[in-house]
This record gives sequence, structure tokens and C-alpha cells, in this order.
Amino acid sequence: MTVFPTAIGDCGIVWNDTGVCGVQLPEVSPAVTRERLRRYWPDASEAEPTPAASRAIEGITALLDGTPDAMHDVVIDLGAVSEFRRGVYEVARTIGPGDTITYGEIASRLGQPHAGREVGQALGANPVPLIVPCHRVLAAGGKLGGFSARGGVTTKSRLLAIEGASLF
Repeated sequence: MTVFPTAIGDCGIVWNDTGVCGVQLPEVSPAVTRERLRRYWPDASEAEPTPAASRAIEGITALLDGTPDAMHDVVIDLGAVSEFRRGVYEVARTIGPGDTITYGEIASRLGQPHAGREVGQALGANPVPLIVPCHRVLAAGGKLGGFSARGGVTTKSRLLAIEGASLF
């Protein structure tokens, strides 16, 4: 794992032999970001990023600097999540920078049009935010909905503004 600077604060990342398995958006300090990573990945230790983790850091940094990077080529490890959540994350990864869709649209794309609430829960538990761009998913009617990172919907709104997203 490592913590790295971005335009919005210090983010953290955790990886394994398969790919990136965790991203932490900035907390109040780098130490708290590191602590949060250790809470979810207690076996992770500080290390030099692998090429896959370095690519993710590069993409996250660029995105938060305002340079669109969809990070489709970043290899992630979703082995610890359910099949439904993997499906949600796969659909979310198709949303380009500056674009948005709704929880209900993801549910429909998964063939489960009444599962919008479950889609929201899956995105709230997203282990790799920004790589899986949960901030690009809105509630019905274009409302921001929730966001589980520090700062809540204010952070979500800030990320969308950085990307130049136009909300309905």
C-alpha cells in the first residue's frame, strides 16, 4: 500500500498480485488515510507500487487534476465482492469522465430494473472509488444521492465539477 498526493488531498491505494484491490479517498490527514487503509486491509504494508498500482496512481492523479482518464486499463481485483456487485462495478466503469447515469439505469443494464437500492448499496461499498467511478452515478431525476467518502455529497459534487459534468 501507499499514500500519494493529489489535487484534493492524499489518497491511498492497496494492491495484490492480481491488481488494485483498494483505493481510499483523502481523509483529514495522510496518517488517517493510511489508518483507514489498514482498517480494511490489515495485512497491507507500505511498499513501492507495482506497475498496475502505478498506473492507477497516475490515472487518479490526472483525473483529480482535471485531465479525463477513464482508467479502463487499470487492473482491479474484485474477487472479494459478490457477483452482483462485480456487475455493478463493471457497468459503472463504462461511465466516462464528465458523464453520469442513475442507479436505476445500472440496475436496468443488469437486467434487474427494480434493484436501484441494491446498486446504491454496492456503490456505497465500492472498494476502488475513482477507478470504479461511483461518483458518476446519480439518484433518480439527476439528484446527487449519497456518497460514502469523507465530505459526502459535497465531495461527490466536487469530483463531478472537476470532471466538468453537467447535472440535470
